[in-house]
Amino acid sequence: MSDDRETDTASESSYQLSRHKKSPSSLTNLSSSSGMTSLSSVSGSVMSVYSGDFGNLEVKGNIQFAIEYVESLKELHVFVAQCKDLAAADVKKQRSDPYVKAYLLPDKGKMGKKKTLVVKKTLNPVYNEILRYKIEKQILKAQKLNLSVWHRDTFKRNSFLGEVELDLETWDWDNKQNKQLRWYPLKRKTAPVALEAENRGEMKLALQYVPEPVPGKKLPTTGEVHIWVKECLDLPLLRGSHLNSFVKCTILPDTSRKSRQKTRAVGKTTNPIFNHTMVYDGFRPEDLTEACVELTVWDHYKLTNQFLGGLRIGFGTGKSYGTEVDWMDSTSEEVALWEKMVNSPNTWIEATLPLRMLLIAKISK
Repeated sequence: MSDDRETDTASESSYQLSRHKKSPSSLTNLSSSSGMTSLSSVSGSVMSVYSGDFGNLEVKGNIQFAIEYVESLKELHVFVAQCKDLAAADVKKQRSDPYVKAYLLPDKGKMGKKKTLVVKKTLNPVYNEILRYKIEKQILKAQKLNLSVWHRDTFKRNSFLGEVELDLETWDWDNKQNKQLRWYPLKRKTAPVALEAENRGEMKLALQYVPEPVPGKKLPTTGEVHIWVKECLDLPLLRGSHLNSFVKCTILPDTSRKSRQKTRAVGKTTNPIFNHTMVYDGFRPEDLTEACVELTVWDHYKLTNQFLGGLRIGFGTGKSYGTEVDWMDSTSEEVALWEKMVNSPNTWIEATLPLRMLLIAKISK
């Protein structure tokens, strides 16, 4: 997935509104790369257009499946029958190329994911496939079954179309009705398990909200949000053993160039240390509930940037300034960090968060 916000090869300095040295005591333990930060304002740019790289895919429709534990084989069988009324990834032709993926949570890595085949060009795919898990019944009772529907495009990128989660601890295995095929409505992604994560690594960072950057001023001032990107851990290798990663920050809903800041690229390691602080001003208290810090990690290679994973830190309400937006989708861990920052002004709040797949907002010129 390449980023259409990154077509310019000019240095980021040409877009910064102003540069200023930051040397308050709280920042003295940062490396010199953090000395240069830019200011940009967030309020007043609410109407920026937001659309995902492969369409704004709403979640709609239903999936029909049944589950059964086969004692003689010590296997869980998930019979995936069909879906109907899925969202269209290709809006013009009103169709998607959907497939269904199953995980047993919380330990999805151990059991692995199981997938159906992709059914092309339809919003009502029929699968009639059995996905099998070899697992002891006792262990199964501590799991959740997660079935998610994805559109797979020609570049093998996946777009989320919805999911269903069943708590197997409370499931009545002896009830004959429970072995029947049943329709379930597809739901939006459930936090905090970002299912497409397939382990994209983590980011260690700290946030600070400064409500009054210039204390004692008679005029009301707007606040600042400081974002200290410390390091990333266990980034995925997309091209052999090479990796040259950098972190980009945008404060949504403002996707204009002035909202965008980035770290330098750090090469030859899956655990890059950035130690870079970014400062955004123009935050009124009410903006804290409407804005979202989008941090994305990219692998820079020749002239392209490959997306590795990202975070969206905000209240995750699904809305911004009264408009429903799909980027307000913070996981519970991301929400917890933002809440702590808002509730503890003038204090660095640190966290290490798992990177996840994001639909990236397009830049408004």
